[in-house]
Amino acid sequence: MFRLSRLTDYGTVIMAHMAREPGRVYSAAELAGAVGVAAPTASKILKTLARKALLHSLRGAHGGYLLARPPREISIAQVIDALEGPLGVTECSVAAGLCPQENACAVRSHWQRIDWALRQTLAGLTLEDMMQPGSAGMPDRRRPGHDRPRSDGPG
Repeated sequence: MFRLSRLTDYGTVIMAHMAREPGRVYSAAELAGAVGVAAPTASKILKTLARKALLHSLRGAHGGYLLARPPREISIAQVIDALEGPLGVTECSVAAGLCPQENACAVRSHWQRIDWALRQTLAGLTLEDMMQPGSAGMPDRRRPGHDRPRSDGPG
């Protein structure tokens, strides 16, 4: 199963929370309480995101963290990359030479295509989008056949 780590999940929740008031400085303790994670976990996530230039870290009595860019300029792909490293569905999707089977693999190009589609989707989804209601812009999965591939064109 393709799954992001719990820290990455929490990181996107923290970033989306911060995106509600993007010019505001937040303390780690405040964010931990607001999103329901342990303070050390929030602190670890915030430090990582600051090192990756998605957040600014401010010292002092009124210090804390704030978004480094407007929410519309921070993609979910950037958040995932900051917390997980390069995103890839399979090892050969991340970089060449990681899998001993890649030269003879009959499905490698298909995995790379899936990886590209996933990356494009995540790169096109921003923190601003994450502040919208849950199903805004999502296809209705309840309709029969909705998620079947179309056969009437290239794809």
